[in-house]
Amino acid sequence: MQPEDLKEEVTYTDGIIEELLDQLNTKTVFTIPVFGGLEISESVVVMWIIMAVAVIGSIFLTRGFSVENPGKRQLFLEIMIGKFYGFFESLVGEKGKEYIPYLMSVGFFIGFANLIGLFGFKPPTKDLNCTIALALMSIVLVEAAGIRARGVKGWAKSFAQPVAIITPINMLEVIIRPFSLCLRLFGNVLGAFVIMELIKSVVPMVLPMVMSLYFDIFDGIIQAYVFVFLTSLYIKEAIE
Repeated sequence: MQPEDLKEEVTYTDGIIEELLDQLNTKTVFTIPVFGGLEISESVVVMWIIMAVAVIGSIFLTRGFSVENPGKRQLFLEIMIGKFYGFFESLVGEKGKEYIPYLMSVGFFIGFANLIGLFGFKPPTKDLNCTIALALMSIVLVEAAGIRARGVKGWAKSFAQPVAIITPINMLEVIIRPFSLCLRLFGNVLGAFVIMELIKSVVPMVLPMVMSLYFDIFDGIIQAYVFVFLTSLYIKEAIE
């Protein structure tokens, strides 16, 4: 390889790295002066868009529902919701049915957030702040479910089970779980995003469309499933 070719290759590689880093940086969209110049990042704006779409879609889909004369749309939605309820009930058990709406909402949000890259947006789940917030919400719910089911004393005693000597390990697990949920989701989404950007830079035609079927769609749905699956298991363990 000639020195000129080597320089061109290094320059091309540096260009790809700079473009990738620019894509990974969380940009500030606007600031709110009232709150001391609070910066609103791009991931926050995308999350607002997802929530707005979810609320508007829910209002639209549930319009005109009737108990006496249900239409096809209502019947279809009831069947789908029933199947989701059945799936989550098999995970959390009879005692955990009241937590199913949360699990369904979080699963929908993460799935939509992972797939939103198909519409030209950056997935908010590649922002560590987003995955930390989701993990903390889930772990707080898990511990609250344990306190509600066992009482404060029963919940505290559970850290000494099956033997008191492993109490520090059980307490450490409460801290490790949110890190596990957060980093697993963040790492997989970020990894898929990086791979797709590299593929687009190296082979900009055809191949990105094919690979997107896996990294943007299949992997995105799988990560949403893994997050709610683990949360369901944690809830079941806490309440039983």
